[in-house]
Amino acid sequence: MAGTEYDVIVLGGGAVGENVADRAVQGGLTAVIVESELVGGECSYWACMPSKALLRSAQVLRQAQRVPGAAEAVAGKLDVQAVLKRRDSFTSNWDDAGQVSWLDSAGIALVRGHGRLTGPKQVAVTAEDGSVTTLTARHAVVVSTGSDSLIPDIPGLHEASPWTSREATSAQTVPASLAIIGGGVVASEMATVYAAFGTEVTLISRGRLLANLEPFAGDLVTEALREQGATVLLDTETTRVTRNGDAVEIELGDGSTITAEQVLVATGRTPRTQDVGLDSIGLKPGSWLETDDTLLVKGFDWLYATGDVTHRALLTHQGKYQARAAGDVIAARAAGKPVADQPWGAHVATADHQAVPQVTFTEPEVASVGLTAKAAKDAGYDVRVVDYEIGNVAGASVRLDGYKGTARMVVDEQRKVLLGVTFAGPEVGDLLQAATVAVVGEVPIDRLWHAVPAYPTVSEIWLRLLETYGRP
Repeated sequence: MAGTEYDVIVLGGGAVGENVADRAVQGGLTAVIVESELVGGECSYWACMPSKALLRSAQVLRQAQRVPGAAEAVAGKLDVQAVLKRRDSFTSNWDDAGQVSWLDSAGIALVRGHGRLTGPKQVAVTAEDGSVTTLTARHAVVVSTGSDSLIPDIPGLHEASPWTSREATSAQTVPASLAIIGGGVVASEMATVYAAFGTEVTLISRGRLLANLEPFAGDLVTEALREQGATVLLDTETTRVTRNGDAVEIELGDGSTITAEQVLVATGRTPRTQDVGLDSIGLKPGSWLETDDTLLVKGFDWLYATGDVTHRALLTHQGKYQARAAGDVIAARAAGKPVADQPWGAHVATADHQAVPQVTFTEPEVASVGLTAKAAKDAGYDVRVVDYEIGNVAGASVRLDGYKGTARMVVDEQRKVLLGVTFAGPEVGDLLQAATVAVVGEVPIDRLWHAVPAYPTVSEIWLRLLETYGRP
């Protein structure tokens, strides 16, 4: 090891931690990443990449089956083993050699082991063989350890050894039946995956699906899952889980039971801060880390947090956005340079508050940015909501026969700018960046009229939304 003192120590070598370290190094500092598992983290091996690889094959097949000419050429069923093999290629078979090589090329040091804070700017790293290395930070320690699946306190659930998102995205065999507890993004995406695989899927949600998004989005996904053969139980409590050999029995709030080969829990996330030494610096182990917009943990001038542990926006792209701001501001402060910490400045993560983009890769996809209509009204805005059926756009009908989907824009009537946009429909994720630019840039409605969408593309939905709104 070149040394045990660095300008910046990053706990966690996932995509977020990598970005913090990279920006710090580009800013002229030295940086070391401490990682106990695979460099690349959750997104690379158990979340974003494998889940989307699993989803894509069935999506392409279903779309081909809905376009005459292509439909006649499509024969046979989904090859599940080929899908799993393709997924394995995206995870590099859970080998991080490529990621480690990138760290080397970027000038970022790596220490393998479990890192714990032992005091201000001090980290002790325990390696697999039990040896301990003490690292010292000259300027900053950044906690980028991510989050774990939350296992709710349902009687018998822990003892039933349930799947979490990790097992669901890395499975090498497909269960004949799968019960999913949860109604959010992971639950909905994994229900879509396993229904396509031919698994008998039962989705159990305490409320509606995708409850944090516009209501029509969850309704469309619910309808599609049922069409794909899944059983979707809404407004349903899970009261007990019991494993009996190779089967799991799930008792519901109405006293009925469901039996499945496996149960997947997808009910939220918990911060991976239980064992990183927070108690040594006066913080509560297992807590979320509250930061200001420069990602500095409140009450400290050397401790930063990025990604899921901040509880700001639990999305990889948003964590990487935070990481870029944090790495840059650490370098600026270390060099005594001015800090651009005003909203939308170079050293802040302003977008975390009201301009977060997100795609749920179900069938149909759901793409959203900014505030929902309810959130905007709750925040006190004078809101007008404009909806339009995407299937009525020429470009949508050309792309896919029977295209079904809905678009919504939420307008701040006082300023005549967009507060939020949601699309639900096939492949709408590709529409999201334009919406994000409009929301972040606060582009006036009258200027949006001059952003002419090409014909015939699905992007013409923008024209139809504006026409429905009317000239300001």
